[in-house]
Amino acid sequence: MELNDPNMIRKVFAEGDAVRDAGLTTPTDITRMDNISYGPYEQWNLLDVYYQNGVSSCQPTIVSIHGGGYVYGDKDLYQYYCMNLAQRGFTVVNFSYRLAPEQPFPAQLEDINQVFTWIAANAQDYNIDLKNLFIVGDSAGAQLSSQYMAMLTNQEFQKLYDFTVPSEQIHIQAAALNCGMYDMVAFGAASEEGILPAYLGGDVKGKLPFVDTMRYVTNAYPPCYVMTSYYDFLKECAKPMYEYLTNLGIPCEYKLYGTEEQKEMAHVFHLNIRMPEATECNDAECEFFKRFLK
Repeated sequence: MELNDPNMIRKVFAEGDAVRDAGLTTPTDITRMDNISYGPYEQWNLLDVYYQNGVSSCQPTIVSIHGGGYVYGDKDLYQYYCMNLAQRGFTVVNFSYRLAPEQPFPAQLEDINQVFTWIAANAQDYNIDLKNLFIVGDSAGAQLSSQYMAMLTNQEFQKLYDFTVPSEQIHIQAAALNCGMYDMVAFGAASEEGILPAYLGGDVKGKLPFVDTMRYVTNAYPPCYVMTSYYDFLKECAKPMYEYLTNLGIPCEYKLYGTEEQKEMAHVFHLNIRMPEATECNDAECEFFKRFLK
């Protein structure tokens, strides 16, 4: 597969996701509210909220930022994973955002910011606890998660953008960064022919300073569970991120799932909720979050 071809990525990823989710249905113990508008961009600015039946007050909340190389994906592809997280005692917000190359950077961050602005304004109505917000993000979604958390915790980073970050209302207690890339300067230097030109509108060199998350991480950054797997093609990005955060005094855990014999332990394996290893991983991340409840 050519990683610089958005149409090929969309075709191949969609085929794999269809197999992964075939036959799955909404769990009988989950209440879901679908297709809530959070912004002006029609089908791209929609979100779902899930929680267990009978929940009638605010509870710890996970916000999922989906992956897909910035060019693929939407909330429907993450619904079963997110409802599975909700079964662990969380409200879960699952949303779509605009995709490159049709809508290049920073459209994705603008939409993420709009989601958190919506959360700040509507938390009470959807059983969202603003004091206990958590993020899960995978692949490109992990990078976007890491970047947005840097924006929330560093006003100098916020100043690079022309939208208002709700940093007074939104405080992330912890995050799970799954199978992602984080040092975007190093990643960009090695990816001139990869997907970054599609995401950054062709101006990789000029826009890398705007996605240089590592430069803006401070000790106010949230605790992170940094996860990868044996056959994750971004495996080598995980441990340096863990070490970088740990050296800043940020509470972190690092986990490499799988072995050489387990070919199925590939990129974003944790989304396949039928796999016992996915259950193990998702359990561990939720338990990590519970350590930081207020």
